[in-house]
Amino acid sequence: MDGTTVAVRQLEMRLQQQLAQLRAQDLYRTRRVVSGAHGARIVVDGQACLNFCSNDYLGLAGDARIADATRRALDDGVGSGASALVCGYNREHAQLEEALAAQVQRPRALLFSSGWAANLGVLRALLGRGDTLIADELNHASLIDGGRLAGAQYVRVGHADVDAFKVALEAPREGQTLVATDSIFSMDGDIAPLAALSQQCTAQGVTLMVDDAHGFGVLGGGRGALFEANAAAPLDADIYMAGFGKALGTAGAFVAGSEALIEFLIQRARTYVFSTAPPPALAAATHAALRLVAGDEGDARRAQLAALIARFRGGCAQMGVALSLSSTAIQPLVLGAEARALAVSRALLAQGFLVAAIRPPTVPVGTARLRITLTAAHTAAEVDGLVSALGTVLKSA
Repeated sequence: MDGTTVAVRQLEMRLQQQLAQLRAQDLYRTRRVVSGAHGARIVVDGQACLNFCSNDYLGLAGDARIADATRRALDDGVGSGASALVCGYNREHAQLEEALAAQVQRPRALLFSSGWAANLGVLRALLGRGDTLIADELNHASLIDGGRLAGAQYVRVGHADVDAFKVALEAPREGQTLVATDSIFSMDGDIAPLAALSQQCTAQGVTLMVDDAHGFGVLGGGRGALFEANAAAPLDADIYMAGFGKALGTAGAFVAGSEALIEFLIQRARTYVFSTAPPPALAAATHAALRLVAGDEGDARRAQLAALIARFRGGCAQMGVALSLSSTAIQPLVLGAEARALAVSRALLAQGFLVAAIRPPTVPVGTARLRITLTAAHTAAEVDGLVSALGTVLKSA
């Protein structure tokens, strides 16, 4: 037996042990196979059920008009062939970037293949050793990893703690300081204190980066979280990132900001420079979705979503179901133990409701939960059905 064989067997044994440990701790995760379109009503592993765990907040993932836009663009082919800086930058990409910049009232926008790529690309391009990243402790993993990979000093601030951010900002430091925060926190559904952070960063001359993945298309009349307080003009933030896989129902992400910021990212964001450009048809689909989100139909869908959120929270209150404080489409039900979260999720699925159990390391130990998400495509009756099922299941879980 040679050394390579021994090493492979040792690796296999170690992996099997770790997998067994995950199962024993109720932390093992499995994938479910979806058949057909994604939406409020979905077929999972052959079972038809109501989907209450997607990020398709406006119900556009299965929209026929967006699919038609994709098909029309596919007449010109599928792949982009190369990175944007080589020959992969198509007309559809340029048109979408222009439309996105106009939507969020920024000079420029730049497309990335995913929100993860956008956050890593920005932070690694802008920060390095000697710099400082001040970040909310519940930020998305892409912001955490981006900061760590950049080599900057990482200052972790208590969740949405304005006073703690102020203390961190006032501490003397050399190099550049950047504050990064989610707008809507993906596992809690609450909204960051963006107005206070914007004021603090402006006062200290510090760069502010906002990840609005869960707010773009939903908050601020569709323009995003920075417009939520004032629909006419956004809060001041130097770097704005948002994705398309939530409210727009497609895939990918963008960063918006000044002319200099976007030009610098084009030159130095490694996840942009060294990635094949997204398919032009995907850009065309996203552009079609953006038109819907920005128009009267988008307003109607946002109003429907707001009404369903209020209905769900009101119904849960009447049933004694203790939800976390959240005014957004993300409505967490913290259950504590991993086993209990799994049991409730499985019981709901048996009744035809797909609700994911979220466990560590996605959330802190002891805070396993159901991450319930509502969409504009749900009906009032479907929301009422989920409330009733929750009330019944929780009594026996």
